[in-house]
Amino acid sequence: MAEGKGEEELAADIQFLSRLWTQVQSRCETAKAPALLHEEMDLTFRVVRDLFSPEVDEFLVDTAEGYEKVLQYANTLVPQLAARVKRYEDKLPIFEATGIEKEIDKALRRRVWLKSGGYIVIDHTEALVAIDVNTGKYVGKRDFEETVLKINLEAAAEAVRQIRLRDLGGIIILDFIDMERAEHREQVSRALTKALADDKARTNVLEISELGIVEMTRKRARQDLHSVFYASCPTCKGSGHVKSDATLAAEIFRKIQAQAADASGEEVVVRAHPDVAHRLEGEEREGRERLSALIGRKISVQGVPSYHREEYDVTFR
Repeated sequence: MAEGKGEEELAADIQFLSRLWTQVQSRCETAKAPALLHEEMDLTFRVVRDLFSPEVDEFLVDTAEGYEKVLQYANTLVPQLAARVKRYEDKLPIFEATGIEKEIDKALRRRVWLKSGGYIVIDHTEALVAIDVNTGKYVGKRDFEETVLKINLEAAAEAVRQIRLRDLGGIIILDFIDMERAEHREQVSRALTKALADDKARTNVLEISELGIVEMTRKRARQDLHSVFYASCPTCKGSGHVKSDATLAAEIFRKIQAQAADASGEEVVVRAHPDVAHRLEGEEREGRERLSALIGRKISVQGVPSYHREEYDVTFR
């Protein structure tokens, strides 16, 4: 984890570990066994330890208890920055006042617009995260190659920003817009490497391909924002898609026909989501009537508002 770090960062880490070891030794000398000497601290401690750096101008805390805790940790871990810890006491919620609420919303969007008018699309799969770069609304003043280069350079910086902001990890594939010129691909590769230099997480980046594809891996210690803020949709089970009304109608007809031979009763009752029920009574009415004649039973349809899109049941009575 020390690869690429400067002397100041290494010195600060050594000082922190030395102070921590001194505290552990002190507890060891006074504690009566069995006793806990050290454990991983809470989220507040980890934020101060991992994120409170000289680049942070101000550390705002909106509760008295939290402020005292942060100040205590700062005095222990980074005493030279303790004066930057401030108590936030305005009436407006701190996330609203500092614009964090909007940034969280942006960090959860699938599409992220670039200043030039292009955009990147971030998709999560089981195996990897794919980041695709698109020209969008941008129309360059020069030739198309220059337009592509400008968008790709901007996308490289924004993609890394989103990777860090969302704490994306594992295998990440960046699909830049195709570049014919080798020197343009090299410029984008350098821009990506430069942007990743400030990332504290361990990364490994392969060379950009002729098709503009970059493969990289990034070590992540925590859940990414997508996993923290979202749960799988109970309707589509996380796929992002549900079956169409036409598909469900055909599926219901097949189920009725398959069960008709062994089922008793003079009527078939189909209970489904109102949209699917409307389809069965409207566009699929002729098909329903043909099936009714085929199995020799009346087919009734009931819409159930509480059913999700793909839920239905077929009852013979």
